[in-house]
Order: sequence, then C-alpha cells, then structure tokens
Amino acid sequence: MPYWQRLFVELPHPGISQSRLIEILEPRPRERLLEIGPGTGYYSLPVAERLDGGRLEILDIQKEMLDHVTRAAGERGIANIAAWEGDAQELIFEDNRFHGAYLTVTLGEVPDQDAALRELARVVKPGGRVVVGEMVFDPHMVTLGSLRERAGRAGLVYERKLGTPLAYFARFRVPNAAR
Repeated sequence: MPYWQRLFVELPHPGISQSRLIEILEPRPRERLLEIGPGTGYYSLPVAERLDGGRLEILDIQKEMLDHVTRAAGERGIANIAAWEGDAQELIFEDNRFHGAYLTVTLGEVPDQDAALRELARVVKPGGRVVVGEMVFDPHMVTLGSLRERAGRAGLVYERKLGTPLAYFARFRVPNAAR
C-alpha cells in the first residue's frame, strides 16, 4: 500500500479489530514477535504494549511506513519496537528467531505468497504461531481456503479462525517436528 493511502489502514475494521488480533495472537511478556507490513502501526502499538520485557520487530518494504510507526511508538512511550526495511519473500532474520509472527491485509500484496509463508515458517520457532488477517474490502484479499492450502504447503499447521469469511484472522502453528 502506498504511504499516501495510510489513513485507510487506520480506520476501524470490526472483523479484524485490534482486540481480535490480540485474542488470536496471544502476545505474552518477554516474547519476540514479528509483524510484516505494519502500515501505520494500527496493530503494532497495542501488540508491543503487551510484550513487557519483549520486543516487536516490524518489517516493511516502505521506509515511510516504518518511520511512521516508530514515530508513533515514541510519542506513546513505546520503546520495544525495532524496524527493518525488507521483503517478506526473503526475510533477513535467522531461523527460529521469533515466538510468533503476524500480518494483516498484507499477504495479498506479496507477489510470491508461498515464499512469504515459507519464510515465516522458517523464522518462527517450532511451536510458535503465525497469524494472518484478511478482509473483503482489500482488493488483494486471500480467501481462507487459499490461505490454508498455501500455509500447508509451507509446513504450517492450521489451528483456528476468528471472524467470518469476509473478515478473519487465521492462526497457524509451526510444527515441533524437524523441518
């Protein structure tokens, strides 16, 4: 999403609200989480606030979005966010770095969604969670059926969905078995 469209992501989306993300992601103190495509930080800031002693790392291909989030975090006194410029299809992080990861209304914008999901499976620790949020108002929406198929090919195990087919969060687990 171009930076000039940033206000769109700040509008409330009842089906994929901040509280629903928190409910399905279950961020915990001292965890290290990854957010792909944070936009303006609509989800980043409430997640980071729940990581007492932990860290939220955000990654986006647009420096303007990262700057916006870090500025907003600073204004709210949130100091546990680290910003990285990079591509979801080729993550810059080492294996098993994160307890969990999430992306909301972002996967459909990634040219190689399978590669992005494989990368998430690589950087999230075994037993960790990956949450994907989608909604029908996004012209690049990924349906739950397509997402489950792609995530399965990436080695992720479907756990549950929160929401409706029009606006949902889906939670996957990185299996404990060797990859």
